[in-house]
Amino acid sequence: QVQLVESGGGLVQAGGSLEVSCAATGRPFSTITMGWFLKFPGKEREFVAAIRWNGGAAEYGDSVKGRFAISRDNAKNTLYLQMNGLRPEDTAVYYCAADLAQFTNVRSWRAYDYWGQGTQVTVSS
Repeated sequence: QVQLVESGGGLVQAGGSLEVSCAATGRPFSTITMGWFLKFPGKEREFVAAIRWNGGAAEYGDSVKGRFAISRDNAKNTLYLQMNGLRPEDTAVYYCAADLAQFTNVRSWRAYDYWGQGTQVTVSS
């Protein structure tokens, strides 16, 4: 079992920055692939970013590449998503997720085993 709790969402102006965090408890955090997804109302979750258990590899969705950065602190059992150059179309609920597999198929939400409750990010124009 893995419990995930996101924090740090909020309202920001277009062009601004925001960092969201995800605190994990349960299984050893340093062994788990972690990811971020977003969800628009009425749509499936979309891949944002994922990071290997040791931070040695990361992948990004096309819409956030070059603007967002995923990182993790295994000593603090915490995952981060630094969001820069935010746009109104980034407005969504952001979820962190844990994938017990070894960094395979990380772009599919179906690959993930545990999810946080989500945190709202709203970007005003």
